[in-house]
Amino acid sequence: MTLYAYACPVCEAVEMNYPIGQAPQEAPCSSCGRLMRRVFSPPRLSVASSSAYKLLDSTAKSAYEPDVVTRKSGTTAKSGRSRFTHNPLHSKLPRP
Repeated sequence: MTLYAYACPVCEAVEMNYPIGQAPQEAPCSSCGRLMRRVFSPPRLSVASSSAYKLLDSTAKSAYEPDVVTRKSGTTAKSGRSRFTHNPLHSKLPRP
């Protein structure tokens, strides 16, 4: 169903729902009973920005395709560094 705009000569403009391609050129006004003529208006294709659509898409995707967790939260990824330090002061610390 799409919205079509109609203008009454006495009352204000009204929007009505009809299936695509089946909207009549004239329709009776619900207030005064006169015939309203169909007026053309620009299509409302995009009312949100592309970044808003990306956010909505990623939110919807996370509901059925969550990201795979590869490590515990709060830990960092291994960066190729050595587990042991080479600081000479660390060698004097007590060992477990």
